[in-house]
Amino acid sequence: MNGGPTRIAVADDDVLLREGIASLLERSGFEIAGQAGDARELLTLARDRRPDLVIVDIRMPPSHTTEGLDAARTIREEFPDMGILLLSAHIEVEQAMELLAAGHRVGYLLKSRVTDVADFVETIERIVHGGSVVDPSLVKELFAARRRDDPLDLLTQREREVLALMAEGRSNAGIGRQLWVTEGTVEKHVHSIFSRMRLPETEDDHRRVLAVLAFLEAR
Repeated sequence: MNGGPTRIAVADDDVLLREGIASLLERSGFEIAGQAGDARELLTLARDRRPDLVIVDIRMPPSHTTEGLDAARTIREEFPDMGILLLSAHIEVEQAMELLAAGHRVGYLLKSRVTDVADFVETIERIVHGGSVVDPSLVKELFAARRRDDPLDLLTQREREVLALMAEGRSNAGIGRQLWVTEGTVEKHVHSIFSRMRLPETEDDHRRVLAVLAFLEAR
């Protein structure tokens, strides 16, 4: 990234939604590097304009299955430092899990979350600066789908609450404010989660996403 505004490309075949997101981002101080209506246009845009981040609808023409996700995978291979924010009208984490588990400049949001402008902008900033964000609705679904051998069974109730807030992209300080505990206490909970779930020793930001996703493989 240069010293100017964050440059973002928006890819969605829904023109109204795409224009709405672009307008929202411009009003929030971002620069729109371009827009795309299908995966081919997105790849051309990413290669020609080199935005800091691409916002990609998972389902795009012609088949509306995984074209957007496939394009996102290609972008990650060609431009490892380009941020990727996946959008979906439905929870489809199974297909996106490989990309999300990379834990580096990547996020997954339901389209309904875009209407919360402050949260949406915060999500983009976090991804651009190297972080990862997973939609909290996904976490709720995974909690409901837990199996007997789910790694979450290893966590205390408080640790599950911390994990859910981690998935929303909140910092330790933000989690502390939400739960009315100190940042130091949250840090202890976070590292306990890493330990109980036997996550590898990597950067904490990467492990924050792995903590949300690890138990998905047990389903």
